Amino acid sequence: MSDASILDVVLGQVLPRVLTVTALIAVGVTLANLAVEFGVVDRVRGFAEPLTEQANLPAEAGVAVVTTAASPTAGYGMLATLRDSGTLDDRATLVAVTINTFFGFVQHIFTFYVPVLIPILGLEVGLMYVGARAAISLAITLTGVLAGALFLSPANVDPDATPADLASDDARSDGGHPASDDTLDEATDSTDEATDSTDEATGSTDEATGSTDEATGSTDEATDSTDEEPASLRERASEAFDSTKSTLRRVVPRLLVVYSLVLVVVERYPAVFDAVTGLADPLTSLLGLPGAAAGVVAVFAVDTTSGAFFIAPLVGPDGPFTPRTAVATMLVGGIVSFAVSTFKRSIPFQYGIWGASFGSKVVALNTALKVVFIGIALAVLLV
Repeated sequence: MSDASILDVVLGQVLPRVLTVTALIAVGVTLANLAVEFGVVDRVRGFAEPLTEQANLPAEAGVAVVTTAASPTAGYGMLATLRDSGTLDDRATLVAVTINTFFGFVQHIFTFYVPVLIPILGLEVGLMYVGARAAISLAITLTGVLAGALFLSPANVDPDATPADLASDDARSDGGHPASDDTLDEATDSTDEATDSTDEATGSTDEATGSTDEATGSTDEATDSTDEEPASLRERASEAFDSTKSTLRRVVPRLLVVYSLVLVVVERYPAVFDAVTGLADPLTSLLGLPGAAAGVVAVFAVDTTSGAFFIAPLVGPDGPFTPRTAVATMLVGGIVSFAVSTFKRSIPFQYGIWGASFGSKVVALNTALKVVFIGIALAVLLV
């Protein structure tokens, strides 16, 4: 392929699609950010405390779980403080971390899935994929509730050991956010160095780590809000538009680079592309997915958003994928992407929060639950 041909690929195939998707993402992200600024995410918080109560966890654990919906970093920091103080033992903490899953996913509905993935995938495939992810996350959370109900007793918790700044009355009085700036600052510092802002939120705790930078910003805003007057309508709108610009600056260049590289490799170095996709062939063949699925999975391993961008035009009567097989392929790609992100982001994040010993238990639990429930979702989609 000549340099002119490469330019033709970029100008003729990449730019038109990226520009179209950029416009859709801009609208979707702006609307989603406005929803976040005006408290839509906060309304989810009332669902968590009844769940933690059924799981035999103290009210303070419920506050930590609901905080995850607005700030994963703060939610995990609070759970770490409860464990360190002796309020929760290791078993109770693992149950709380598992219940955290859906509430970590909720934030990403508004910051990634709805404004970014659905415009890329289209309404039908996008809603099916987000619905599958939501169902997986909710199933993991309900598994945590069931585990708590069956395996936790008063011996696993000690509400009297709760630090004063996380006591339930204080925490509830400021709207479910932790009262101590120091607690949040320590959690933020420990995760900023360990975690990189990333692509997909999977609804698991590892996905929550993918938005550490955004979560840190949410945490700072939450702690500052106790001392400031509520933001005006114009200020909230301005914050939403600023967040949209930040998202576009992060997503669009990545789409341009990754999608261009993929198309150039496919056109100019087909043997290399075939070798990479061949690694995923056994799994996709076992599941009865189209031959093109291996290529999609390979792109997912590099970048989730670009993987969705890659598969979108292949769905439909003239393409190799139906909506169901497309969603199944993306779930398989999510497993591969998850394996990569575990080593790049999840392990550093969890070790930073919990230390190596307990952090390894959290990573192992998250991995096992995610693989099991993605497997169930695949079975439902492909039967």
